[in-house]
Formats: sequence, C-alpha cells, structure tokens
Amino acid sequence: MIKKVGENTIKFTLPPKLISGYSIVGPKEGQSPLASYFDYILKNDTFNEKTYERAERKMLEQAISGAIDKANLLSTDIDILLSGDLLNQIISASFSARQLQTSFIGMFGACSTMTESLAVGACLIDGGCANNVACATCSHFSTAERQFRFPLELGCQRPPTAQWTVTGAGCSIVSREGTGHNITHVTFGKVIDYGIKDMNNMGAAMAPAACDTLKNLFKDTNTTPSDYDLIVTGDLGKLGSEILVDLLEHSGYKVSENYCDCGQMIFSNSQKRFMGGSGCGCSASVINSYILSKLDKGDYKKVILMSTGALVSTTSTQQGESIPGIAHAVIVEKGK
Repeated sequence: MIKKVGENTIKFTLPPKLISGYSIVGPKEGQSPLASYFDYILKNDTFNEKTYERAERKMLEQAISGAIDKANLLSTDIDILLSGDLLNQIISASFSARQLQTSFIGMFGACSTMTESLAVGACLIDGGCANNVACATCSHFSTAERQFRFPLELGCQRPPTAQWTVTGAGCSIVSREGTGHNITHVTFGKVIDYGIKDMNNMGAAMAPAACDTLKNLFKDTNTTPSDYDLIVTGDLGKLGSEILVDLLEHSGYKVSENYCDCGQMIFSNSQKRFMGGSGCGCSASVINSYILSKLDKGDYKKVILMSTGALVSTTSTQQGESIPGIAHAVIVEKGK
C-alpha cells in the first residue's frame, strides 16, 4: 500500500514510537537556559581525550548508549544504527558504529542529519525492516571550525552573521512497540539553492530549504501552522529564522507565534554567540532534551521537528560554488 500523501510526505498508519532520547553537550552549551534538560554536560571540551575528534566520537558513543539505557533495551536489541556527522567520511558515526557492533547506515545531511535519521528510521520501522533503530548525530566546535573555516590557533574574528558550532550529541530510539510518542508523518526535503556563497551566513543559505519543506508539509497534510503546538527548526539561528518567517509569511503561512529555532535556544544572549548555534549537535541535543521533556509532560501535544543542513564542503567552497540547503521534517504527537 502506498503511504505517500501529497508530493513529499509519508503518513504512517501504525506510527513508529519515539521511546527515548539522550543528550550530551559541551561546557558552553551547559551554561545555556536549557542546561537543566541535558543528560550530561562536559567539564572540558576535550572530554579527557587527546584530540577534539576523539572527544566528538566519545560524545556520540555516550549519547547512543545513554538512549539505549533510557529505553530499557540492550545494545543487542538495536537492529540498525542510523548516524552521521560533519567530519570527512562521517568518521565520528562510523567509528561509533564500530563500538556498537550492529547494522549501520551512514547518514549525511549536514546539520539536517538528526531529523533525516529519524525520518529514515521511522520508515524502516513502518516497513517491517526493524524493531528498534537508533538515530544519532553529533558535532564539536573545534573539529568543525578547523575543518570548514580556519585553524583554531589563528583566533580569527567572526562576522556578525556567523553562528557557533554546537559541541553536542543526541540520540533517539525509534521502535515498533513500547511507550513513547508517535511519529505520524515525515516530509523529506528537496535541495534548494538561492546562490548564497558566504560560509559565515549559513542561516540565509538554509532558510529557503526550510521554507520549501514546511510549505510542502502543510500542503500534503492539509494543515496550517496553528494546528501544531510547536514548529522547531534545527539551526537557522537568529538571522535564518527571521528569513524563514518572512518567506513563509510571503507564502501565506504565519508561524511566528508557535515557532522557535534550536540555534537560538541553545545559547543565552549574554553568551554572545553571534547568530546562535549550528552543527548537527544543535538540533540533536535540543530535540532529545528540552523538546522530548515538554512532550513527556504534555506541554506539547503535536510538534514539527525539522533540522536544516547546508550541503557544503571545503572543496566546493574553494571552487566558488554556492551553498545548497536541505531540510527534513517529522511530525511527532504525544503518546498516550
């Protein structure tokens, strides 16, 4: 039976369950207004490892094992790990999968990887291909900064449009059965490119893709923004969020009243992180802490989770290419 509704959305007859989530963040993120919601806050951003890359991998491994424990499962109960990160050849995810020793599907959607993995994982559960899947991702300020921008030692000054890559990781367990929240729909996004070339203005590059995905979701599901308690994007930051709100309003959708962005939420104004947070760990840590907590308490009954990604590499940037954007969305409803 075809489960596709509209052009881009899949509706699940028997919704997969989001049964647990685990979040871990760095010291700076642990000073944010969301600090009490995170499961673990690092005391130092090296996580007592020799390199930042090893620290990032260790964060992801702990997020995966923590989510499995919170779901009252064993690692052997996980049929497939879906995970990715920002480093070349997604080494944090693949090396973490080496430890877990289960089937592994490497994901790359840049900063959209959290909801990309949730969407694919829900489809695998609904299709009868697995009973339990782990959906995880991570990022680290120091690994991303020296891969995509400048050596850390240079201490380069950032322009006002820049965002701060979040040091954090998150993992969700999606299952066929169990007590959890229902993933009712997923909307896979299209690659949208408005010609932005500034690596320090990711929000502007990703906002058009976020707008396109949300418009398609509303159209496919015959809903409006007011039908949801919360619409949350991954890491557009302050500027990208303002652009998204303007683009949607121009298209006839008003989202300002029930919309927020993980990149704006994860740092306080006093921390002076320019336009806010970015990176795979941004939405992963916020979704698997604050958002799930609000669903558990019943503060939210129906939410749209949408992570956004800038599909860029150092090679494409050096060759003068623009920055394509992508956004994937899942609709989650509070379980009974």
